Amino acid sequence: MPAEEFRKAGHEIVDWIADYLADPRRHPIMTGIAPGDLIDKLPAHAPARGEPFDAIFRDFQDLIVPSSTLWNHPRFFNFFSVSTSGPGILAEALIATLNMNGMIWKSSPAVTELEQVTLGWLRDWLGLPGSFFGIIHDTASLATMHAILAARTKADPAIRTEGSSPGMVLYTSEQAHSSVEKGALALGIGQRYVRKIGLDSAYRMRPELLRQAIAEDRAAGLRPFCAVATVGTTATTAIDPVPAIAAICEEQDLWLHVDGAYGGHAGLVPEYRAYLDGCARADSFVVNPHKWLFTPIDLSAFYTRHPQYLRQALSLVPSYLQSAENPRALNYMDYSIALGRRFRALKLWFVMRYFGQERIVAIVRHHIEMARELAQRIEADPRFELAAPTPLSLVCFRLKAGDQATGELLARIDRDRTAFLGQTVLDGRLTIRWAIGNIHTTQHDLDETWALLQRSAG
Repeated sequence: MPAEEFRKAGHEIVDWIADYLADPRRHPIMTGIAPGDLIDKLPAHAPARGEPFDAIFRDFQDLIVPSSTLWNHPRFFNFFSVSTSGPGILAEALIATLNMNGMIWKSSPAVTELEQVTLGWLRDWLGLPGSFFGIIHDTASLATMHAILAARTKADPAIRTEGSSPGMVLYTSEQAHSSVEKGALALGIGQRYVRKIGLDSAYRMRPELLRQAIAEDRAAGLRPFCAVATVGTTATTAIDPVPAIAAICEEQDLWLHVDGAYGGHAGLVPEYRAYLDGCARADSFVVNPHKWLFTPIDLSAFYTRHPQYLRQALSLVPSYLQSAENPRALNYMDYSIALGRRFRALKLWFVMRYFGQERIVAIVRHHIEMARELAQRIEADPRFELAAPTPLSLVCFRLKAGDQATGELLARIDRDRTAFLGQTVLDGRLTIRWAIGNIHTTQHDLDETWALLQRSAG
């Protein structure tokens, strides 16, 4: 693409992005298409000859956007928000322009060193120990798998050469993210050896049941090696009692991994710093800036106090990747399964510098305040009931009339296409999840969505 053609196309794209971010509410948040509709509208085969950029961009606007669920929309209240922001979007363009691969320090020093510096900044904001080693992964799923891998290597160093053996047991809560179990599956632990510990009335792991399960497994000749606690579970944002779990793990010589992918960001806010109590005692910790730190997906920050076990498990250096030894030259490939590494740190660096700690803290605090005010509205409406506490910015509720009525209400909201709410099942009952976390969400968005819910509830 010639420079002038690129310049013209780039201006058009930036103008479209600016218009979208200025008023995303003019787009339906959800698509009205049926499965396969977009496939039917697109050519079955790629073009033999190149097409004009204008035609490609027109199809993006006319076909792709209307077929999308718009995650970066102020009324996206499902799952957890992956809200992005202007500085992060601009950084993504620069990442693609430079197109660097930070496999080893020499392959691009800036990729490696900015990652170290930026993760150090985030570690300080979260109040984690300065000794924690940081590395960026794509998502918390991969970060958690690396935590389990390191824990297994610590417990059984021979695995690298001899392969895994059965009987190693991992513990997590019944409300833990599915990626914990999936990571265990990928590493050959086996579902038989994943223990899901029971919950208290606030959906938090019960430490006494964890201790009991470990004792029973040891008595049966099994090898407990890792426990995973959560700060902000996906279903309810419950916060496991990490200090008590950490004490058990220290006593029993288990690796403790803390999944703070969403809820860990609350620790940025001084009055919620206690949510991270005990995390400094963990062996590893993960938080996802692409969830609540307004950074474009994907970027997951993984920390561990024992990087040597990752290196022991994963370091493999063929001749074409060998480089001169230097104590300051970190080769991230030695600490992760992936060899190729995007320049993800650049977008987090842009976001942290542009907003600064004070402004980010204010936004996260406001999201939590909005959720608590919403919970009060729900409690005051005799048709609804809260289904779980609201420690963070997720509200779980349902219609008192039962599952059928709640399901019909969600279906009506989906058909309206102006807001997108989620669902889960708590204590066997269908529950609505309303997750607040988009940087563009205003009180007006909450008011309009609440009014829609009230109208639709009948």
